[in-house]
Amino acid sequence: MKVIANKRNAQGTGASRRLRHLGKVPGIIYGAGADPVAIELDHNPLFHALRKEKFHSSILELDLDGADQRVVLRDFQVHPYRQLVLHIDFQRVAEDQPVHMKVPLHFVGAENSPAVKGSAAIVGHVISEVEIACLPRNLPEYIEVDLSGLTAQSTLHVSDIKLPEGVTVTRRRGKEDPVVVTVSVPSAQQEEAAPAADAAAAPAAGAAKAGAASAAGAKAPAGKAAPAAAAPAAKAPAAKKK
Repeated sequence: MKVIANKRNAQGTGASRRLRHLGKVPGIIYGAGADPVAIELDHNPLFHALRKEKFHSSILELDLDGADQRVVLRDFQVHPYRQLVLHIDFQRVAEDQPVHMKVPLHFVGAENSPAVKGSAAIVGHVISEVEIACLPRNLPEYIEVDLSGLTAQSTLHVSDIKLPEGVTVTRRRGKEDPVVVTVSVPSAQQEEAAPAADAAAAPAAGAAKAGAASAAGAKAPAGKAAPAAAAPAAKAPAAKKK
């Protein structure tokens, strides 16, 4: 993608405010061993470019007063409630130096996974982007994550993602291998599965009880009846009073 910018000489809060009234956005370019340069850009084209995913994760061609530079988007500020870009930062890139960028994850294949087709499970996306390091020529626009192998009990971590060649994930301390995708089975499915399991176990339990009763009968001596319950003792007649 291409961005058109011009150098700006006036700096400070008042100068930036005047630029915004004229439909411009103040910004800056830095990095690659060169001095920072204050720039200005047309607001509307920049506003629409910021709504595109590619603009945030690609090497951009920045035309600065007719001279092209390769940059990446580093930061931008927007108004709290107005559709207004207040400031933007770009960083120059060198072909022989790695860049650190956050790139989006595109999830595919979940509908064909055993988790969804067999268990009607819900696939939850815990994170939607990862920070990577690579040379500018290897920078991907996005990373595709295949979920077709998910099962009802599986969890997908960053280490499970297949990365493009020359790309590594930047891992932060305390988050060595964060979770990317979780799988959960709805409670209704679990409640339906429980009675089915109980019904399947009932015949086996009945057969076991019948077998135990037969074994007990076989051990009893033949021809010997069970002792009858003792009859209650007869009460003596009460003596008559004279």
